Amino acid sequence: MKSPFLKAILAISATALSLASFSSQAKVSAEEAAKLGTELNPMGGIKAGNADGTVPEWIGGTLFTEEQTGLTRAKLEQWRTEDPTKVRDLVYNELEKRKDTLGDVISKQLTITKANYKEHADKLTAGHQALFEKYDDYVMHIYRGARTAFFPDEINAATKKNATTAVLEGTDTVKDAKLGFPFPIPGQGAEVIWNHKLKFRGSAVKRYNNQAIVKPDGDFKITKLVEDVKFKYANLNEQGDPGASKLLALYLQEVKEPPRVAGQLILVHETADQGTSGRAAWLFNPGLGRVNRAPNVGYDNPSVGSDGEQFNDQIDMFNGALDRYNWKLVGKKEFYIPYSSYEINSPEHKYSDLLKAGHLNQELARYELHRVWVVDATVRDGLRHQFKRRTFYVDEDSWSTAVVDCYDNRDELWKVQEGHLLTLPFIPTTTSIPEVIYDLQSGRYFTTAMVNEDQISDFEISFDDKYFTPSAMKRKARKK
Repeated sequence: MKSPFLKAILAISATALSLASFSSQAKVSAEEAAKLGTELNPMGGIKAGNADGTVPEWIGGTLFTEEQTGLTRAKLEQWRTEDPTKVRDLVYNELEKRKDTLGDVISKQLTITKANYKEHADKLTAGHQALFEKYDDYVMHIYRGARTAFFPDEINAATKKNATTAVLEGTDTVKDAKLGFPFPIPGQGAEVIWNHKLKFRGSAVKRYNNQAIVKPDGDFKITKLVEDVKFKYANLNEQGDPGASKLLALYLQEVKEPPRVAGQLILVHETADQGTSGRAAWLFNPGLGRVNRAPNVGYDNPSVGSDGEQFNDQIDMFNGALDRYNWKLVGKKEFYIPYSSYEINSPEHKYSDLLKAGHLNQELARYELHRVWVVDATVRDGLRHQFKRRTFYVDEDSWSTAVVDCYDNRDELWKVQEGHLLTLPFIPTTTSIPEVIYDLQSGRYFTTAMVNEDQISDFEISFDDKYFTPSAMKRKARKK
């Protein structure tokens, strides 16, 4: 019988050998990179639509007017107060004007129900099929797609450069990329996930994040967070920052509601250091009255306010270190995913309109057929996670993760994540608002990044790095 000490040594050795097996990935050739901006769009998606036209060609930012791309937070807040329909119709009006070239993208093409979903199973994720099986009233309204994802010119230029320089060592060390998507023409699954993690979403943001745990009968409680974020890698204001290659983002979260946890602060330094689960973190608990290091803000530890329904590495669909999984690139396929999700975020709709028993109000959700990268992640030998396997569906144009199917350690589908994607032309980026996690076993679901009843997030804000230090966090805590 091996001693516990010997077992530990063997486990560590096995892990090290497994890590070493991930060699540096080859950069693509100059000939391949030249396709970016020609047959591929600047992010790496295929410019052309599919053969039957059900996936349209990419149009990017050409849809948006100068007024829309130059929107300020003040203008958005004014619209929200004076005419909420204008926020919702930000894109729809332009789509309506271009019916002659885009086709009818406003009207529904198809409604999928429990009665007919098997006819469309080849374009439905396993998670969506499970939702049809579980809920008799679950539907998906399918619209003609509009591929509107686009990013700043600086991001596009950096992405093209990265194609011939960036490499991934192991699962968590990206080299020779400082801005833009590091792997626009990916060769392995982990590269796709890194594109998601390093996506441009503005250089900084103050986000008003409303969350809810919805019980099987539809009863829900709201948690309100304010999140200050400074992106160090994808930051247009600080290009060439020597710390950017190791420090990916700075994050400070304050809980505003409910009263029992109000005032709690979490500070995170997001890094590419495998040895610290991808981050260093600190926590201020008002009950204890002091700031402590927080060792468990990562992997499958529950996130704040989720009652165990969201793990830390499910925030933003996926974040943190990749080192507990093997990442298989299955390939690019066509699936129905949430997209152009302006209706579901409209301030016209209250949370009571959105949050229903079993699932979101699907009358407010919009789905389109898009090409997505499919990545299958399985827990590596000798390591653990409550999700033994996860399948990611990542939009080819924005590298935004739209759906994740999460399996438990019995190989049963457990949770289904949905990111309702929409393009925000005034940043510009494509992102997921809201995000939903359906627990197929408990019948509950968790929503985050809801914006219908709160302030507009501020993407014009800027932060000094000193704002994100433990000492600054202590000063902020003393003012509570």
